[in-house]
Amino acid sequence: MSLDSVKNVDTNVLELVVSATPEQFDAACQKAYNKAKKKITVPGFRKGKATRRMVERVYGEGVFYEDALDIIYPEIVGEAIESLDKKAIAAPYDLDVKKIGKEGLELVMKVVVEPDVEVGEYKGIKAKKKAVRVSEKEINEELAKLQERNSTIEPVEDKAAEDGDICDIAFEGFVDGEAFDGGQADNFDLTIGSGQFIPGFEDQIIGHKAGEEFDVVVTFPKDYGAENLAGKEATFKVVLHEVKQKVLPALDDEFAKDVSEFDTLDELKADQKKQIKERKQKEAENDFENAVIDALIDGMKAEIPEQMIESRIDENLKQFEQNLQMQGLNLETYVKYTGGDISALRESLKPQSERQVKIRLCLDKIAELEKIEVSEEEIDAEIQKYADAYKLEPEVVKAAIPVDDIKADLAAEKAMQLVKDNCVA
Repeated sequence: MSLDSVKNVDTNVLELVVSATPEQFDAACQKAYNKAKKKITVPGFRKGKATRRMVERVYGEGVFYEDALDIIYPEIVGEAIESLDKKAIAAPYDLDVKKIGKEGLELVMKVVVEPDVEVGEYKGIKAKKKAVRVSEKEINEELAKLQERNSTIEPVEDKAAEDGDICDIAFEGFVDGEAFDGGQADNFDLTIGSGQFIPGFEDQIIGHKAGEEFDVVVTFPKDYGAENLAGKEATFKVVLHEVKQKVLPALDDEFAKDVSEFDTLDELKADQKKQIKERKQKEAENDFENAVIDALIDGMKAEIPEQMIESRIDENLKQFEQNLQMQGLNLETYVKYTGGDISALRESLKPQSERQVKIRLCLDKIAELEKIEVSEEEIDAEIQKYADAYKLEPEVVKAAIPVDDIKADLAAEKAMQLVKDNCVA
């Protein structure tokens, strides 16, 4: 089997001529015969007992050619593509069988390959990582969130409703003296100021106490969803059953013990400060890396095949679908309820996918220029990381992820680190 010729026929498109010798193609025909012989019937022979030559004499010498081509194609084409200087990014197309038979096999096909890439100056990029500081205000805001999550709702006696209170009410609405559908409820907890009801409703509860009955008069907005109510004045008969307030726990050592593993409020504050700092450091690192990526992409030159971007969209769409499944959804349901379609979703993923393709091409080129090496120990450590994350044996990971892909990913990571290490403020 051999790659007889390679010719550029378009931007990032190669035409390959691949061949197999008569002996190699005959061996493939023999495999095709062995696979099919039990099902072949030839007059004068028991089913499955006719020799290959007899079958070819009866049904024609090309009877096994199609199956033989299917058998030999993956091997000869795979070898041809692996021998190219550039990586193929899609399966071959425009296959033309120029010769097939006793003289051997000759195939002509086209294949799209990765583009030539030129990178700009990647050492000395101007990018600075933002300094991280944590203020007392930020710590207090996090503690306030903890208080909010651990708050309780408690009734208050003989108190007029105020903004922020939770009021247990019953109500029934009337328009032109007639009750309307959906305008009534009992034991409804309404937080004053939440904006749950139409404008003016909540304001008219303020000042009333538990046990009081009163009218609330409001006008539905002109663009209200129900046409029979839009723009009309309504009177709601309201009974205020109970006024409740959200009670926040005191910020003290007991609070710290209740909401964390710490014994004192000071320890809890220190932990909150640490978490805030780590989060801000991660954000600063992401911002710094994005600035570096922007600079690399701005400096690169490459004519990127559309197939590369489409392939990346496929990967991102698959990941998006997996994330949905973890939330108990599927892609079809998501698209239905967001009012879009798959093509619109793919289009929305295109800018991100194109950016990912460009930066990877840049990093691969830098790794090549810098002759970055990845050791077997580093590959084994990465495989172990995957194994630990997914609770699998390393051998299972090796079977699922090609080692060459892991090696290329690690080289790209090293290239990115090299660029970041050489940035200037």
